[in-house]
Formats: sequence, C-alpha cells, structure tokens
Amino acid sequence: MTPGGAGVRNRDTASRTRPQPRPDTRPDSAPAFPPAGGGPDVLSRELLAPYLHARAADFLRSLRLHRESGQDPQGAADAARAAHALRGSARRISGTLHTFRPLTDTGWADTLRAELAWLSGTLAREHAYAARLNRLLEALNRLSGSGAGAGPATVPAARGRGAEPTGALTVGAARAGALLERQLTLARTRAHSAALQALGSSRFHAVADAVALLASDVPLGPAAAAPAAEVLAPLASGAEQRLKEAVAALPLGRASHPYNAEALVHGLAPAPGGETQDAPWHHVRLLLRLHRYAQEVVAAPADTLPAAQALDRHRDAAEAATAAASAARTPRIAPATAYALGVLHADQRHEVEAARFSFQQVWQPEAAATP
Repeated sequence: MTPGGAGVRNRDTASRTRPQPRPDTRPDSAPAFPPAGGGPDVLSRELLAPYLHARAADFLRSLRLHRESGQDPQGAADAARAAHALRGSARRISGTLHTFRPLTDTGWADTLRAELAWLSGTLAREHAYAARLNRLLEALNRLSGSGAGAGPATVPAARGRGAEPTGALTVGAARAGALLERQLTLARTRAHSAALQALGSSRFHAVADAVALLASDVPLGPAAAAPAAEVLAPLASGAEQRLKEAVAALPLGRASHPYNAEALVHGLAPAPGGETQDAPWHHVRLLLRLHRYAQEVVAAPADTLPAAQALDRHRDAAEAATAAASAARTPRIAPATAYALGVLHADQRHEVEAARFSFQQVWQPEAAATP
C-alpha cells in the first residue's frame, strides 16, 4: 500500500476538490456514468479509473456519515446504514482490483485488496450476529407455535406447515432461545468492540488514506493504456466465465427437486453432511458478486439480483444452522433444549435446500419450466 504521509488532511482535501457523485446505497447499483465514448477507441483506463474514483468517493462519504452519527437511537441507525454503505464500497473496490489486477500496479492493488477485505469482514460481523439471532428466534417461535411468520414469499415453504409442534419442542424452545440469545449476543458485543477498535486503529487510518488517494489517482499499469475492447472487456468476460464454470459444478439437478419432498412429508431432516456441501455454493456467491462488479465497470450491469438474493438466503440459512448445531453441543443442556435446537437445525437446513431450489429456478429458467 502507498498511503505515504497523506493522512486525514489529504483525504478531506481530495473529497472537497473532486466533484462528489450522488450517494447510492443500493447494494446492486450500477455506476452513474456511461461508457466513455462507447466506441473501439475507448481506453481501459477511461472506464476503470472513473469507476474506482466514484467508489472511493462513496467510501469517504460513508466514512464521514459514520463519524458524524450521534449517540441516540437515530444516530445508531444512521451509523448502521453508513457502515453498510462503507462495506459495500470496500467490497466493490476490492472486487474490481481483483478482476482487473493486470491493469493496475499489482503490488499496490494486492495490498489494498487485503486491507479492504479485513475492514469489510470486521465491520460485517456485528450485523451478521444480530441478523442470525433474529432469524433463529423467529424460526423457533414459528416452529413452537408461539409466533406467526413464514419466510419471504419468494422462498417456497420448506416444511410441512400442517404438523402441530410437539410438547418437547414447546418446552425446549424457550430455553433454546435463551441459550442462543446469550451466545450470539456475546458474540455480537465482541464484534462491536472489535469494529470500534478497528475504526480507531492506525491500520484503518492507513486504509482510509489509501482510498482517499484512490479518489483522485489510480495507480494503473501500462496495460491500462490499451483499448478496453482488447484488455478490459476480456477480463470482465473471464469473471463471467469463472462464475459459469463454478455454477456448472453445482448439483443443480438435485436442487431442481424441491428439498427432498418425500423426506419432508414424513418430517425428516435433510441428508446428513449437508454442511460439507455448502462451500461450493458460497464460492459461487462470491464469484457472482465479482461478476456483477465487473459488469458495472464496463457499464453493462447484468440482472443478477434474484440469483444473488437466493445465494444470500443460502448463506444466511447455512450459518444459522451452524449456530444452532453449535448451541446444541453446549455441555449439560436439558434434553428438551437439545431437541429444540436439533429441530431448529433441521429447519434451517431445509431453508438451505429452499434457497438452492430458488437459485436453480432463476439460473436455469428453461429447465425450471420443463417438468
């Protein structure tokens, strides 16, 4: 990284002197500028540099909003939204530097990518623990009959809804919820402390300085002077090809059947060992994100939102199932509590299957339309 001695002063100067684009906190927003020229004479740097400038400006704007948020409930909500936007900008910069690495100063790009990944991961953990706890408590309420609430309408039902909750589940659900709340609240508190520590660290200030420099100057390599059609477009196509290859390796044929319907009719859990099959799906989710960012650079955003939402649900359900299984391994818990956590784990694994089915439906619509 080359933060040098720029410090916060340079960062603020860069944000004042450059025209600031309108903030866009949508997770899948396209760049606000058209392809430069739009013809064969467009150079790679004429597409890549403005995109990185804009994402760096988004990062700095989100950072300023986060620092200016108050301590009241409204300020906490503003800080959460700013942190979300900050993570999104960091992911876009990091993903763009990954895909178009040959066009940049590679040493600088690799270092900045690693630091942005650290920052994004650190800031994401607190939100992830809170969302996981809410998801698990809502599922426990639904399964035990103490609350309403099916999942989103876009995710087909993954369980037999007509079955009444058993007495053991009703008894154990409250204790299971209390156990999950203790464990995940503690994890969230630690993640919050880690995020605050990170935002006040010299490491973070170095990252912010580097992004401030990126808002005005992108360290590009000689290859960026080549026409975009010869260099930049093939790199974007490579990201798409890697995504397609990873999807082709998924068991989409199995995902085309709605979650082992025979087992669900009898109230059985999915086949054991499902957690070991999650990694390829998580990898596809990351590749889909890289593909989306690459398409934004070339100003040809693809309609990947439905597929991305299905994979996000897959990730959330898989991590929730892991949390339920981890809680069930707590020593000396009551049998009814362990039973409720086991039912909760099976429920979330069914949601994993539902998300895979949804992804198959949007990725292969022609196959989905064929009985």
